[in-house]
Amino acid sequence: MDFYTPTGLHVYMQQPVDGVDVEEVIHKMETVLPQHFRDEIEMIIFGWFDEFEERNINAFYNDNAIYVSHLQDDAADLYDDLIHEIAHSLEEAYGYEIYADEDIKDEFLRKRKYLHDVLWKLGYRAPLSFFEDIEFNQEFDDFLYKKIGYDKLSTIMSGMFISPYAATSLREYFATAFTEYFLDSNHEFLKKVSPAAFYKINMLKDMKELDF
Repeated sequence: MDFYTPTGLHVYMQQPVDGVDVEEVIHKMETVLPQHFRDEIEMIIFGWFDEFEERNINAFYNDNAIYVSHLQDDAADLYDDLIHEIAHSLEEAYGYEIYADEDIKDEFLRKRKYLHDVLWKLGYRAPLSFFEDIEFNQEFDDFLYKKIGYDKLSTIMSGMFISPYAATSLREYFATAFTEYFLDSNHEFLKKVSPAAFYKINMLKDMKELDF
């Protein structure tokens, strides 16, 4: 089954999504996000892919397409996945605008260093080099997810990161902030926890087109 949205977005289902009105969720996404935030996305594909098991994920962006698991808890879960992967698509189109001034990187690394110190005092000890690496590191992710656990991390990181997943890499820090921006129109929580990311997303939102 496949269909096109009024904006020309191609939606293809290798496997059906049970219990969720996919068209309604995608319509919401197209209504909420400015057009220039959706320009990189040509296709959304629902199904099950090897990357999901290999990387312990349920959605990813690649070559102008979002690949999404057909197993969704509800409409909110699907909406969250779509917004998050669109954030990653923007890193290709707006990478310079997002990262060149290093404001988000500096904010992220300050939080990482503080997290290292807090975890060390609690007896969760890992090399400082893990916390200084802005790229995704599977060993570090296993340390956070398996040794400590996201439930416990949610308490430890309260007020520090939007979520435990935001601490896994610089790219996920940005994508998590982007998702929060479009999930909570109030923005107060995001502005307090990740101000550099908030102001960068706000700036990008106001851009109508690239002049470069």
